[in-house]
Amino acid sequence: MSDDRKTQDMPDVPDALAPTDPWSALRALTPARIGLGRVGASLPTRELLAFGAAHAQARDAVHLPLDVAALRPRLQALGLQPIELASAAPDRATYLLRPDLGRRLGASGGAQLDAHAAAHGPLPDDALLIVVGDGLSSAAIARQAVPLLAEVQRQRPPGWTLGPVVVATQARVALGDDIGQRLGAAMVAVLIGERPGLSSPDSLGIYLTRAPRVGRSDAERNCLSNVRAEGLVHAEAARRLWWLAEAGRRLGATGVALKDDSGLAPGAGLGVTAAAPLPSGRSG
Repeated sequence: MSDDRKTQDMPDVPDALAPTDPWSALRALTPARIGLGRVGASLPTRELLAFGAAHAQARDAVHLPLDVAALRPRLQALGLQPIELASAAPDRATYLLRPDLGRRLGASGGAQLDAHAAAHGPLPDDALLIVVGDGLSSAAIARQAVPLLAEVQRQRPPGWTLGPVVVATQARVALGDDIGQRLGAAMVAVLIGERPGLSSPDSLGIYLTRAPRVGRSDAERNCLSNVRAEGLVHAEAARRLWWLAEAGRRLGATGVALKDDSGLAPGAGLGVTAAAPLPSGRSG
């Protein structure tokens, strides 16, 4: 019998060395590391390399300085003239070791804002002050801040203006309180890089505070998190920010006193949104 005939007579058998992967459909739905497989007692080499690359991206996001010179013309293209300053943390290493220094302005930054306030007076009550801070991910600011601000401009409701945009390096969330107090802002929104995850090194957070002043607590802020293309998209983040700003102005407060009833429906952030009524006054 020829070898060809023997091959034709052999029954079809599944390839036991390459079985169908039951996890592939689930992995397509999430960036989470699930069903990675194994080689002997270890992970496959490709998964170890992917994990190492993701970890390196997260570390880079924390340690790489924000390129303010590259950010400046992109903000100017939106018609925004940024005020650039730094916190009291003199360098990145100190910033990471001393979070308290990132919450207050350095001497030169404080003097710069005091001079601005003396020349222009306090911000009007209808102004939303924007602070763009590098936080724990300069990549988040480089990738998300400008398209988010473009949406904030586009969706600005009647009765509101945008105050100056302050770009702050070595910044923590509470730095917006010091900045807002010096400029006499009624409301400040801090756009800041969030702590990187292994699947999200460029996630941006928004923290909204009414009547900012040094000593405000996190309980007095509203937070919108995970602003990026794979999370809360820019248009939806801007919509929710303006809803909270209007609600906070009517209520006279932000934070735990202000419930986020911005009307997120299933699928919101992916182009499906719904309006919600604004609170008429303080409850409880």
